[in-house]
Amino acid sequence: MRSYKIAVLPGDGIGPEVMEAALKVLDTVGEMESVKFEYEYAQVGGCAIDETGKPLSEETLKMCQQSDAVLLGAVGGPKWESLPQDQKPEQALLQLRGGLGLYSNLRPAVVFPALAGASSLREEVVSGVDVMVVRELTGGIYFGTPKGADANKGWNTMVYERHEVERIARVAFDLARKRSSRVTSVDKANVLDVSQFWRDIVIEIHQEYPDVELDHMYVDNAAMQLVRTPKQFDVIVTSNMFGDILSDIAAMVTGSLGMLPSASLGEKHALYEPVHGSAPDIAGQNKANPLAMIMSVAMMLSYTLDMGNAGAAIQSAVSEVLEAGYRTGEIYQDGDKLVSSTEMSDLVIKQLIQISARVA
Repeated sequence: MRSYKIAVLPGDGIGPEVMEAALKVLDTVGEMESVKFEYEYAQVGGCAIDETGKPLSEETLKMCQQSDAVLLGAVGGPKWESLPQDQKPEQALLQLRGGLGLYSNLRPAVVFPALAGASSLREEVVSGVDVMVVRELTGGIYFGTPKGADANKGWNTMVYERHEVERIARVAFDLARKRSSRVTSVDKANVLDVSQFWRDIVIEIHQEYPDVELDHMYVDNAAMQLVRTPKQFDVIVTSNMFGDILSDIAAMVTGSLGMLPSASLGEKHALYEPVHGSAPDIAGQNKANPLAMIMSVAMMLSYTLDMGNAGAAIQSAVSEVLEAGYRTGEIYQDGDKLVSSTEMSDLVIKQLIQISARVA
């Protein structure tokens, strides 16, 4: 029997609830595929601060480094907002990315047919949207130095080295080859030297991928185009800060942050988490949408554990549950069937078993 060691970081707010729901689905996959998933739990974010005084302990980071993959729920909340910037729960994310070498963030924004009407944009604009945002995750303005603030000014530095741009460009081009072979590189090369450098390197790497179409777009125009005609995009590759912003715009095109998974990948390690936050206002009420966490598990199976068929089956199960009209509160509309977090995960499991039976 194959065995994988999974580091489980439930985090804050609704994190533990959506994690529990997703692990139930993963356990079902393990039973169906005769694969053993060994879970090691640790605290991260605000709950880790309460217990250890740090958002991420050295022991937890080491545990993650020794795992086959990491699953993260969510971190943060009002309780810790008054802490100094370098002590907030969100620092755990930066430390995990740096400590695990997670330089590539993949955020798919897919509009499920059953949810096309849930977007704030017209249904004909969003129907069929399937965009992959590839965000560089360990460089740029979030990591550049010098940085700081005094009584009169604050400053940050946006820096990219050649190898950082080369490797994220290759990730985007490789993904595009498996999709529609189109990459849009987003920058601000008309005013930023670092963005012109980014563009030049992306053009160089593109020569290795003559079968992939490449175009360039300034970040302000890209933000507008994502809302205006999102179906024009296939793979978007961009820097850390621009990716942070554009991936949230792409997420809302789909209608709900609660529906979107993500993968953060490096040479040796990988972390999977939902795009949504910790939502402390509904924590502990069994209302949270677990589908983003469940689909993050599906991405883990596909990208890291070489179980692409199982990952695709989870995606299909989610789609079929939504087609049947089941919804958690934040995507509920009149006529839908309102379900709790645990009921939603149970429905996905039931559908997953039925899909397995159909394939067999």
